[in-house]
Amino acid sequence: MTIAPAQPRNFWKGHGTQNDFIIINDPGVVLPLDSGTVGALCDRQRGIGADGLLRVARAGSLVDAGVLTGLGEGIAADDLFMDYRNGDGSIAEMCGNGVRVFAHFCRVSGLTDADEFVVGSRAGARRVHLHSVTQTDADVSVAMGPVRRGVTSSAMIAGHAYLGLAVDVGNPHLACVVPGLTHSELAAVDFTAGAAFDTAVFPDGVNVELVTEPLDVGDSLLASMRVIERGVGETRSCGTGLVAAGSALLASVQRDEGMLRISVPGGRVEVAITDGGRSSTLRGPSRLVARGELFDGALG
Repeated sequence: MTIAPAQPRNFWKGHGTQNDFIIINDPGVVLPLDSGTVGALCDRQRGIGADGLLRVARAGSLVDAGVLTGLGEGIAADDLFMDYRNGDGSIAEMCGNGVRVFAHFCRVSGLTDADEFVVGSRAGARRVHLHSVTQTDADVSVAMGPVRRGVTSSAMIAGHAYLGLAVDVGNPHLACVVPGLTHSELAAVDFTAGAAFDTAVFPDGVNVELVTEPLDVGDSLLASMRVIERGVGETRSCGTGLVAAGSALLASVQRDEGMLRISVPGGRVEVAITDGGRSSTLRGPSRLVARGELFDGALG
């Protein structure tokens, strides 16, 4: 008789500007991450509740288990890898808020004793820097890589069409800087039904951001943003969306690089886009709020 390997049962819960995640350390890569299991765990009525799930494992172990087909550019077999799933169980290439929470967890759980290290993702290697860290709170920067601007397109939200810029930050975004939109008007937009978009431009789906026009305060641009995330719906923050919004804000004032401070319902982060868009950095908070143990049957 074959005995199945023991499944990881412990989980942590954390958030980055209130974009929240379940975190499970799975060094043996035995966790069954089918969409049904992930969806149930992330459901806020029948599970723990979260916008997404972060599996923690070494990149080489994920390759050996067949979860990844290869290590990816800049990723070593021994690097910690963020195997990220959206709340509906679908796979996502990258999550900027998730990387900060992932790095915080790895540091306080003893998986690394470094304050700067590489995190692997399906979008490639991401170098993180923990500026400060306690058991519950951290201030983390993430090197988010290049920001690629694409075509203009539009999204329909609550019966209104918003024109935006396609931006690739390792995953697809449509960042809509809306002329004349005030902070209070942005807060009043009904996101309940999600966003309709051009599937010819975004065949794999897209994250849609609505952004106020930038206010230039000298050292940076200020703006506010809300987001509808692919596979999740509206979240209180989206790290890659903030970088995409930063690029679109700069484009709206005919600039390719600069510093931005962007507010979302869950807080504020700093975005730096440098080297003409060939490099970007996201800096913001991470908070670990709880840890616990899954009951038998919770993982299918």
